[in-house]
Amino acid sequence: MNIELAIMNVLVLCMLTVPHEFAHAWMASKLGDDTPERDGRLTLYPPAHIDLLGTIILPAVTSLLGGGFLGWGRPVETNPSRLRFGMKGLALVALAGPASNVLLTVLLAGVSVFTGTLFAPLSEFAARAALLSMYLAIFNMIPVPPLDGSKLLLAARVPPVVYNELARFGFLFLLVAMSLSNLGLYMHLWSVAGAERIFQLLSIAS
Repeated sequence: MNIELAIMNVLVLCMLTVPHEFAHAWMASKLGDDTPERDGRLTLYPPAHIDLLGTIILPAVTSLLGGGFLGWGRPVETNPSRLRFGMKGLALVALAGPASNVLLTVLLAGVSVFTGTLFAPLSEFAARAALLSMYLAIFNMIPVPPLDGSKLLLAARVPPVVYNELARFGFLFLLVAMSLSNLGLYMHLWSVAGAERIFQLLSIAS
């Protein structure tokens, strides 16, 4: 049980959650839905996006237990009927969050690479944050509510009744999958591979 790692994960997740959820709100706004703006989500103000259970409690517990890393921010509500392109627009809104995490991975990796010889603690923190950001991009693509990947099911015309039933047990499914399978390990390995590739490209560029 690594308490220091758990605290670090929660702090970094809080930092990454804000631009992730903002990206959802921003994309929805660009596609014509003003619901996120009316809900106060079109902002970079942290408390607007942090969920006590999903952003703080669960990440701390799963980090301590070593069963992968489970966490999310407060979901951004959208109205598909207001979105340009309808359900396809909903898919774009859903993908905006993980896409922001990939972009953040690149930015944080850049900070790590270019501060490595100047300020090692900042470089190490940025590297840890870059890895976690890539992990979140992959994790959020799992097609289970409340994760972003689940919205792709709606865009693929999965019947709402099926989606709603899945949503009822989505949280439990994620807990079981992360606790009793190697899903968390696989996502960690994929995120490490993706982050390392970005680090390699930035190192060559520098």
